[in-house]
Amino acid sequence: MTRPAATGVARRERPVLVYDGDCGFCTSSVRFIERYVPARAEIVAFQFADLGELGTTVERAEHEVLWIDRAGRVSGGAEAVGRLLTAAGGPWRALGVVMRVAPVSWAAHAAYRLIARNRHRLPGGTAACALPPSGRPGTRG
Repeated sequence: MTRPAATGVARRERPVLVYDGDCGFCTSSVRFIERYVPARAEIVAFQFADLGELGTTVERAEHEVLWIDRAGRVSGGAEAVGRLLTAAGGPWRALGVVMRVAPVSWAAHAAYRLIARNRHRLPGGTAACALPPSGRPGTRG
């Protein structure tokens, strides 16, 4: 889902991908992106991001990966992944566009939610992924 840019959010030079740096699965996924997907974006763990400046909240960042475009529009979950891939160009662009068009977008959203709920059970996942946000090391709350 994409939300309009928050009032007062400055236009950015590059988009930003925000992820949960306490989650091993999320961190492994970001390492894959950095290695194989020419993201053309700043990639930052939400624990180290100025979320207010980015036009989002800790609550949202704990719930899903976020893509903040250069205009400050915030997308989350499968939509964020689709926008990242679209921005990467090449063969990734086609995948990103397809992911954001119904009915594929519905399946992408369902798959994202399933993975997000079970990320602690997946390769690279850690016990911290399963903790409620207030119980994770290094989080506020």
